[in-house]
Amino acid sequence: MGGVEVGMRVVRGPDWRWGEQDGGAGHAGTVVEVGRPGSSTTPDRTVVVQWDAGARTNYRVGYQAAYDLRLLDNAPVGVKHPNHICDGCKRQAISGMRWKCSSCFDYDLCTTCYMADKHNLDHPFLRYDIVTSKGVDVGQRKTAEKLPLQGIFVGAKVIRGPDWDWGNQDGGEGKCGRVTEIRGWDNESGRSVANVTWLCGSTNVYRVGHKGKVDLKVLWPATNGHIYTFHLPVLGKQEVECGNGNEVGSASSPRSLPFSVGERVRVVVPVEDLRAMQEGHGGWNHKMAEFLDKVGVVHRITDKGDVRVQYEGYATRWTIHPQALARVTPYAPGDMVTVILDTAKVKEHQKGHGEWIEYMKSALGKTGVVARVYPDGDLRVNVEGKTWTFNPLCVTLAPQTTPFVSPPTTDHDNNNRTTDQQQEQHQQPQENEMGSTTGQTAAGNGPLSSILQQLMEPEQDSTVVDHMVREAAQGHTQALSTLLSTHPDKVDGRSSGKTCLQVACHQGHMDIVRLLLHHKASLDIADDDGDLALHYSAFGNQPEIMELLLRKNASINVVNKGRCSALHVAVNKQHAACVKVLIKYNCDINIQDSYGDTALHDAIGKESIEILELLGNSPNLDLTLRNKRGFNVLHHAALKGNNFAAEKLLLRSRQFVDVRKEDGFAALHLAALNGHRQVAETLITMGTASIDITNKKGQTPLLLAVSQGHCGVVELLVESGADIHVCDEDGETALHLALLKTSSTPPPQAHPPHAPIIMQILNDIRERGFKNVSLALACYLAQKGCSVTAANSRSKTPLDLINDTNTIDLLQSYTTQASGGSLARVDMDLKALDLAAESIRHQSLAGPSTDSSHSSTVLVRPQSQSQPVSPAKMTGEPSRVSPTPQQPMNDCNAEKVEESCGDCSICLECPAEVVFEPCGHCVTCEDCSGRVKKCFQCRAVVMSKITKDGRTVSCKSRQPSAERLKYLETKIAEIEEAHCCSICMERRRNVAFLCGHGACVICAHTLKTCHMCRKPISKKINLY
Repeated sequence: MGGVEVGMRVVRGPDWRWGEQDGGAGHAGTVVEVGRPGSSTTPDRTVVVQWDAGARTNYRVGYQAAYDLRLLDNAPVGVKHPNHICDGCKRQAISGMRWKCSSCFDYDLCTTCYMADKHNLDHPFLRYDIVTSKGVDVGQRKTAEKLPLQGIFVGAKVIRGPDWDWGNQDGGEGKCGRVTEIRGWDNESGRSVANVTWLCGSTNVYRVGHKGKVDLKVLWPATNGHIYTFHLPVLGKQEVECGNGNEVGSASSPRSLPFSVGERVRVVVPVEDLRAMQEGHGGWNHKMAEFLDKVGVVHRITDKGDVRVQYEGYATRWTIHPQALARVTPYAPGDMVTVILDTAKVKEHQKGHGEWIEYMKSALGKTGVVARVYPDGDLRVNVEGKTWTFNPLCVTLAPQTTPFVSPPTTDHDNNNRTTDQQQEQHQQPQENEMGSTTGQTAAGNGPLSSILQQLMEPEQDSTVVDHMVREAAQGHTQALSTLLSTHPDKVDGRSSGKTCLQVACHQGHMDIVRLLLHHKASLDIADDDGDLALHYSAFGNQPEIMELLLRKNASINVVNKGRCSALHVAVNKQHAACVKVLIKYNCDINIQDSYGDTALHDAIGKESIEILELLGNSPNLDLTLRNKRGFNVLHHAALKGNNFAAEKLLLRSRQFVDVRKEDGFAALHLAALNGHRQVAETLITMGTASIDITNKKGQTPLLLAVSQGHCGVVELLVESGADIHVCDEDGETALHLALLKTSSTPPPQAHPPHAPIIMQILNDIRERGFKNVSLALACYLAQKGCSVTAANSRSKTPLDLINDTNTIDLLQSYTTQASGGSLARVDMDLKALDLAAESIRHQSLAGPSTDSSHSSTVLVRPQSQSQPVSPAKMTGEPSRVSPTPQQPMNDCNAEKVEESCGDCSICLECPAEVVFEPCGHCVTCEDCSGRVKKCFQCRAVVMSKITKDGRTVSCKSRQPSAERLKYLETKIAEIEEAHCCSICMERRRNVAFLCGHGACVICAHTLKTCHMCRKPISKKINLY
């Protein structure tokens, strides 16, 4: 079990040591946040779990080589086995994990049936976590340990939970209801929502894992049968799979391998396996086979967890599935190595590789011996009797002149990566504690002993602080009180940058916070990210502790290094109770973070109604503030489609409705561009927005909505009186934009939302063979009076964008007198005439088909006289076009060839003088015949070409030359460089800097200096 996603349902796992935080053994919870590298609150290889019982905190899924959780169900994240039927409940497409009997042929169970003891308990089973799993042997159920499963299940008594966004559907805060059903959300996920009947009588469904949200909290848990705990996968841990070839999919999902940028790696799977694994993970290119035996360097890790590898001497970088790679290390057990002296580099390299503690400083710059090389490449190094887990990048090979004798150490078990001392010093991962281990040196006598004694003095102090922080994090009040009485000066000591007060505030240990404040713990000490104790209480959703700190005069408006106040933290974490406390104590709600966002900007993006109410009702709210992208809060609401926020802001200050950004975009522009119909309607009705307001490119909301194909917004704007004849700075009208989009629109939507008229038009044109939504939109605009003859700045009318007579006929049937009257109809007839003439010319060049199923005459479909149509369709009777018949010339002589030859059908300049064999037709000159592969008249394959004087014309090869290939490759590279982000090489470049360079919006988000020219970035411009 490698992949971890929000929404997964979990229970406590093998390394659990956190008491009853989960409500007890067998109680369920939901993963609501997955850790990421560099985060101070949720480090890599940790997750945040919202337990059904109400607690919410971090747990290890590989952090410090420990695993606190097991996966109970992955159906809520959409995992399905579509080709398998549960033989227990007979349901098609097993949701979540699949359990396959190893003794019976083709016998599968879903998780519910497996845990309910369906089938023979003596039979061993294989567990398949996802479709592409190879299966994990879990053995028999007969002797396995079972636990009752409890939580939010049918029969549970619940109240509203942490992600509640549904007003008073439950009858009001504190009201309870009963779960009547657990089911999936349409086809997106399984067992992810609960049907609840409230005491007030209402019934509705609420999220319990769907998209990582939990709307409920259990008061009285229900028991949902039993579970075989040890048969469940360990969350985040890669387990040994059986490799049954009959069950192998394309590739398993990437496991969480701790590759770091700059590490050396090599592909370690056969080419056939690599080809299969690459599907969905960068794809396969036959040239990749050339690099299987080469060592590359990790260039970066993609958003999906795949590894981009750069090979020395080659410009190409390959994106490779992480399971196909292994770290290349030059070290072996017994090698002498020296730890580098650069503390900052060691701290950076140690992330995900045993982590860092201040105690490790004693090993920097010293020489030790490699005791073990782990499978992931990390090293177990013995330095002066202490053993550490190091990233290989933290050490270098040392010259070995004499045999090295390892000092005595208590770390005897080299097969266990975590020593007893490490387990004793473990803390909750949200405190970001280290994972390195130390053994105690048996100090000998002599000079070495005295040196070690001197070094141990500061280390003892550090150990005391580590102990104090650990006790504070775990809520051991008595133990911490004893330590403080012995070491009162250590009350503000730090372990990995965090103080006792900070971790206690995060964990919600009120007694410990009071104890620390009694011992004069400082409220103003910041961690490495600038977060104070008040920030930590906001991160941990501890409103009572937050209020205690504020009563003790904690600085309410202090910001961290990202310029985020505690209010920013509480809003981003959607902790409404904390927001309420901060507003109660008059915090400054207008503080802007490093991106210029206020707390209200963040709340609009999070869509929490309760928090929006709290912030929107504040009398000190400043609506004029803009973030660094130029968005005020109303712009932001329109951009995000948050209609509740838009209504709230307009009720408060309607005068901001037409305020524009620097590029001229007003709120209505943003709502139209992004298809937010409800917000656009609110801006028009409540805010009386100017419906034809233009941006700096002359674009109105209508033009933007048409350009993106947002039919519902287009209908709303047109029905609200938008000018349908308006054009942008290029002179293009709405009809121009709609017809331009017909060639690039993806497969049509079945039901364009909130667009009844366009939907009716789409249904009508489908009966005539058209399925394009943008074409239906163009017909709607023509019907409403948009001109078909208006020319843009390039002198192109909408008619010039149409290339077939059928589309002209269709558009003509919807054109009204308001669209240009009889002149427009004449123009459309002339356009149809041009297209018809071009079509007839091609038909005459190609000649009739020799297929006996086709007639020698072409019937043209009659049209009604009620509408002017193309000239070929003007009469009521079918007209006949009789092409000149041509007979195959398999046995022709030179006289017949001369009779049939005219001008070349291609260039129309030189006489046709080349006879195609075996058909015998003569239709091209010698120059034009070189690339002809099939005869124009009979469509027969040309085997040879003979001139009139008997010479054979050589065929020009279609294989491009090496120079041509090189040119094409260069052009492709230039196109990629011009349009793709030069950092990730995956997304479109849509943000520009003032220096002229740019990147995609994701990569540009964190940049402060240009990655190309290294100039400071003073402004980031979005490219639309």
